Amino acid sequence: MRESGLQRGRAILDRMMGRLLAAASLLVLPVSLLLFLQWPLRELVHAWSREANDLAQWLFAFYISAALTYATRVQSHPAAHAIAHRYPPALRRRLHKAASLLVLLPWSSFILYAATPAVWQSVLQLEGFPETYNPGYFLVKVAAWVLALLVLLQALLDLFAPAAPGEGVRDSGEGT
Repeated sequence: MRESGLQRGRAILDRMMGRLLAAASLLVLPVSLLLFLQWPLRELVHAWSREANDLAQWLFAFYISAALTYATRVQSHPAAHAIAHRYPPALRRRLHKAASLLVLLPWSSFILYAATPAVWQSVLQLEGFPETYNPGYFLVKVAAWVLALLVLLQALLDLFAPAAPGEGVRDSGEGT
């Protein structure tokens, strides 16, 4: 069976998202290191602890953007799983597609639309952190925008995901 252009495009985007999210998961290492170093920098070196904190904040913002998208991607939201794990797989897939269409797409689209001017202004000004005036706060705002973009892309992937084998084939009721 030949793959349509939409299916090929979806497969390429799916692979790219998977690789991006896998690479972003590595951000947990520098974030952990920077948070660990804050105390020695403040107490022993008497310098750079605020800079370490600021850097950790924007790295953490990008990490969370990817982590939330990954949780959606693998359908591991704890609250939803507590209820939905009892449902048949086909119903769970339909509910997930409905949520993608009715919740994730509109929400992420609105955030992208509403936040773009503020994020763009922050980037143009190279906005610094409010307390330290260190550069990089604009990256925290960019990370929020990236989160909305990743959620939008993942919702589109989920919405156009191919049906599972056997899904859509009605049971004839034979043998019951």
